[in-house]
This record gives sequence, C-alpha cells and structure tokens, in this order.
Amino acid sequence: MEYIAPVPSAPGIILCCDCGAQIHPNPTNRCIACIRTRNDISEGIPKQGNLYFCRGCERYLDPPASWVVAALESKELLRLCLKKIKGLNKVRLVDAGFAWTEPHSKRVKVKIAVQKEIQAGAVLQQEFIVEFVVVGQMCDDCHRVEAKDYWGAVVQVRQKTDHKRTFYYLEQLMLKHRAHEKTLGIKPAHEGLDFYYTNEQGARQLVDFLMSVVPCRWTHSKKLISHDIHSNSYNYKFTFSVEIVTVCKDSVVCLPSKLAHQLGGIGQICVVHRVTNHIGLIDPSTAQLAEVSSTVFWRTPFNSLCTSKKLTEFVVMDTNAADVKRFSGQGPISKKHQVAEVWVQRASELGSDNVIFCRTHLGHILNPGDSVLGFDLRLSNVNDTNIDKINPDLVPDVILVKKIYADKATRNRRRRWRLKHLGLDDDAHSQNKDYTDFLEDLEEDPQYRTNVNIYRDVTKMASDDCESEAGEIPQVSLEEMLDDLHIGDSPTGGEAAEMMQ
Repeated sequence: MEYIAPVPSAPGIILCCDCGAQIHPNPTNRCIACIRTRNDISEGIPKQGNLYFCRGCERYLDPPASWVVAALESKELLRLCLKKIKGLNKVRLVDAGFAWTEPHSKRVKVKIAVQKEIQAGAVLQQEFIVEFVVVGQMCDDCHRVEAKDYWGAVVQVRQKTDHKRTFYYLEQLMLKHRAHEKTLGIKPAHEGLDFYYTNEQGARQLVDFLMSVVPCRWTHSKKLISHDIHSNSYNYKFTFSVEIVTVCKDSVVCLPSKLAHQLGGIGQICVVHRVTNHIGLIDPSTAQLAEVSSTVFWRTPFNSLCTSKKLTEFVVMDTNAADVKRFSGQGPISKKHQVAEVWVQRASELGSDNVIFCRTHLGHILNPGDSVLGFDLRLSNVNDTNIDKINPDLVPDVILVKKIYADKATRNRRRRWRLKHLGLDDDAHSQNKDYTDFLEDLEEDPQYRTNVNIYRDVTKMASDDCESEAGEIPQVSLEEMLDDLHIGDSPTGGEAAEMMQ
C-alpha cells in the first residue's frame, strides 16, 4: 500500500466560514461579500435629502435661518450638504465629493466614503451616494422685496446742478470699489439717486464711502414702523440725506475775500479744474492752485457764477506769454499750466472788430485759430454778493475755461474704450451731452481717470477709422485700458460641462 501525503494548502489562505471562498485570514474569518451582507455601517445615514434654494438671490439655506452663496460643486456647497447628513458622527468620514449630475436636473449627488470598526481589529470601509433634491424657497429678503417693504434704510444722494457729470463719476467710483454690492436697489430721483439697504449698517457704509470720494455733507432721520410692547423691540426705517457741493468741474466761482486770503492770497475769481474728495481751484490770471475741503466749503459756502452748460465759444486770435509776479506767502503755482495773454473773439462775431483781451492759465495748449469755451462777464447778469464787493476794474471781461479739440462726433468715433454701468433705469447710459462731456473730461485729464476702470472697446479696436484720424485730440493710452472678462451664461453648464467631459 502506498502512502499518499496530503497536499499542503497555500500559506496564509483560509476558507470563509459562511460561503467557503478562499480568503486571507482576518478577525471575522469571512470574505468581504459576507461581511457586507451581515454588516451595513451606513445604516442610519439617510440616502436622500433636500436643499432649499432661493431663485431671487441664488442662495442656499444654511439651517436654521442663514442663507449662503454657493456655486455647484464648490466647497461651500459640499460643507452645506455634509452638515445636513445626520449620523456621520457615528462613523469615520474618509472622503467626500460630488458625483456628476445634469446641471438642470435639480439634483445634487454626494459620494461619501466612511469607515467603522465592526469588531475588535476589523474595520470596514463603505462607499455610498446621498442624493439631494434642490427645492425652491424664497428667502426673507426676497419676500420683503416682493412685498414692496424690503428696505430698512435709504441713502438719498442729491446735487443741485443742471447736469449729471458728478453722478457719472460717482457711478464709476462705486463700480471700482464695489460699493454697490449690498444695495437692494438703486433708483434715479430728481437731482440725484436713491440707494436702498436692508439695514442701517449698509447705509452708513455707503455714506462713509461718499464722504471719502466727493465733498459732501449728510443728515439722517428715522421713522418708527412697529413696536412690540412685550419684548420692547422697535422697528425703524432710516433715511440718510447726502448733499454734494454745487460746484463742479469747469465751473467759474467767486470766493469770499476772507477765504481767498486763507488759501494763500489766491484771486477771488477762480476756475474749478478738478473735483475729487476736495475742490481743486486755479486762478486763471496767475495759475495759482488751491484746495477746498468739504468742511471749509460748508463753513464758507460759495456759488458758481457759470456752469459748463452756460459757457460761450470763443476763437483765439493771438497769444503772448505773460509775466507772473510772485508774492511772499503765495500758494503753490501749477507747473502744468502756463499763464498767457490772449486776444479772443466770440465765434458768433467772427469778422468784426470786437476783440477781447484776457489772461488765461491755458497758454500751454492755446494757439491762434483754436476754439475755446469761456465765460463772458461783460454780457452776463451775475447775481452774487461776493463779486459785487470786488473792484469792477479788477474783474476780467472773459474767463477761458476749456479748449475745444474737435466736435463730439469725431471724438466719439476715435474713442476706443468704454465704461461699465450700474444698470440704472435712466438715461445715464445714453449718449447725451452730459455723458459725452464726462468722457471728454476723462480723456483730457490723466489724473482724473486714475480712479476709473476703463475697458477696451473690441468693436472699435479693429476699425481703421481711429488710425486715419489725425490731430491733437487727447486719447486714453492702451496701457490704461483693461481687458473685459467674458464668462459663459451658466457657471455649471456650457464651459463647465465641457471641462468635466
């Protein structure tokens, strides 16, 4: 009889005690399939849930009452989904991520990997998907908007002038510094704009911003809406009234004698050459500069003798350099401007012998034959107490304010840039005279446009009309223009879908 020795089994291999499959030894002596059949570590964790989404403001509800902005497949949305899954504290979360779904399916799927020790030394890891249904629900802020009782504070910005160039400049400042993001709505009003906010804090932030960029003053009031006698709580609506100074760029003003002496002995009749957070003045006869803050202006107010809409067109007949005498204690003199003696004639009186002599600070850009805008004091009926106190022999006949480089159609054709807007229901975006004057101010003053975001106009960049035009018209350089950012219509469709594919 032959002895047949048993075939030794492979080292480290045992049979599953349930199904008999060959497995490596483990504390349970069962295969993975049998372990998962007997143990479900995801039991107690819901596999479905709801996400509440407001279509008005595009925010998700973060329980119990806050609303957050979260894009699809973002970290913020993943955090919100994991927060809504109950039972994760009983297992160890290993990994979590989004499973792709159709962007318009109103479904968000989160793939989760968890671990749990089922017995001593045996740790089981399991992956599963939790599906969330996006349910539409209007937030409290949008409810108040629909109920026409949405605002808790309003900022009323006003300026008593005959043009809107200041508000065009203010619009660009708000866009650059994002000062309009918390507003519920912006509505045009007579002589200004109204900004609506949910609470008083947002309105005060706008008032502080306005005080830092334009010379103005403000007052506020509040109105009681409701009162709960049990909790002693009050509900108010706040109104902030902001008044911007009445003088604007290219205005001719007459300063009080005391204020002119405090500003370094500057002449009383000046031209406003710039308005930022202060009023920049220049004496046309000496090119002396002065700055007036909003505090000084409201303490010693002065009015405009003439605004930019009332200027008269003159033609330069001859120019000569003028000698300017410096006095001790005199304020700073502009290095950009040059004082000149100019003989001009009204454009409507060309060919006559009526030639007017004046001194101007525009001698560095004026040549015989140029057109210039000025204020004719001889033919104007000025009602101002400050100018009545000046010796008539010291009052100039004409004050030149601004050079005319070309007609508006030519300058608009050569303009290769554009501005963004707030989307107001107003004529601020139309090509009216006030808006084109504002664009010309940006072209002529490099320092004035440092606070404005200027974008390239792609439609005019490719045209050759701008290159064919010749002349000395001021232009914005290409280095100062920004490239506009174009984003797809839907952040989760189109481009996003192509990236995932």
